[in-house]
Amino acid sequence: RDEALELDAIAYSTGISACEKGREWEKALQLFSMMTQRHVESDVICFNATMSACEKGSQWEKALQLSNVMAHHVVESNAITISAVICACEQGGEWALALQFFQATSQG
Repeated sequence: RDEALELDAIAYSTGISACEKGREWEKALQLFSMMTQRHVESDVICFNATMSACEKGSQWEKALQLSNVMAHHVVESNAITISAVICACEQGGEWALALQFFQATSQG
């Protein structure tokens, strides 16, 4: 068949979650980037899965960057989002940033 398979946010978040479970944070970021390039709208689930992958890979800077991108896209964070970023900061020994992020999100 000549029909191209069109991937949606659910398909991408499933792939990103698989990368997270396999501790393949770079591949998770690649899939997330591919979503953006293909104009697939990211939802909180996609962001959370990608941030969790970054957390598992001790990539606290990437997790923080994603939280900023998420805010820019006006995607509302949830407890999973906050936990993933705080845990990523903790993995990187960035306790002050973790506390600062928690305080900022608990005030908003």
